[in-house]
Amino acid sequence: MSGETLRVGLVGAGPWARKVHAPGIAGHPRTGLAAVWARRADAAAAVAAAHGATPTTDFDQFLGQVDAVAFAVPPAVQAPLAVRAARAGKHLVLEKPVAATVADAELLVDAVARAGVVSLMVLTFRYATATRTWLDAVHAVDDWVGGEARWFSGTLTDAKYEQSLWRHDGGALADIGPHVFDLLDAALGTVTSVEHARFTKPGLWHVMLGHDGGRLSTATMSMHTPVQPAVTDFAVHGPAGFLPFNASGEAPERYTTLLDDFVDLVASNTAEHPLDVRRGLHVQRLLGRVTDQVAGG
Repeated sequence: MSGETLRVGLVGAGPWARKVHAPGIAGHPRTGLAAVWARRADAAAAVAAAHGATPTTDFDQFLGQVDAVAFAVPPAVQAPLAVRAARAGKHLVLEKPVAATVADAELLVDAVARAGVVSLMVLTFRYATATRTWLDAVHAVDDWVGGEARWFSGTLTDAKYEQSLWRHDGGALADIGPHVFDLLDAALGTVTSVEHARFTKPGLWHVMLGHDGGRLSTATMSMHTPVQPAVTDFAVHGPAGFLPFNASGEAPERYTTLLDDFVDLVASNTAEHPLDVRRGLHVQRLLGRVTDQVAGG
């Protein structure tokens, strides 16, 4: 760290990098946007110029300018670059899904553990005060028997994400599935099985999850449903009643809280966190089980 400011480099220059990561890092009182890496020099330069950072297309040069790296690139690009960053001793802010495959996610977890660096997943819902309040209320009761999630948006019908091939290839499962599975897991206990999974074109996913202790939850997800505002509803239910939660909110505000946690972890030399890279691996394994079950009919 330089004084009290953590020098953060940003990998990526797409819409999410411009909307959330770059302004969040540059505007946080304890982080500074030191450098921006992208494969296209003009894209890196555009994001860097807006926040007084240094643009580059040389990843090794980029790593030499920063203490930590935030990623805003497709999962297949993120995992191998994050391994290199971890091995160079850089702390990591990781997007979801953490990798393209379980094997790549496992390699990243190993690299982070060996390097002893801090890692946090950008599972933005979990950094919201409202989410934490709801989870506290859920955990105050023991006899929930199940839960549900409904997430409907028209994101993948929006031209803004036309170039985001990984989102279109993976659909709602890859993009919002990590948020949904993570929050259901956090509410009802560790997900231990995928009981049922079905995909209906153009982009509707139905999933039933089994949790530790025998609880069940269901998730219905689509990013091809033109609805405003998006539906982001969660609930748990049981003899105690029905406890709903609307997970809508502003990503930039949640990202600020993420950075609060991230800087505190770095300052205290604490590598473990409930939402560190191991959480990303857990979610990655669930995504793999769902796709395997759908592929197997």
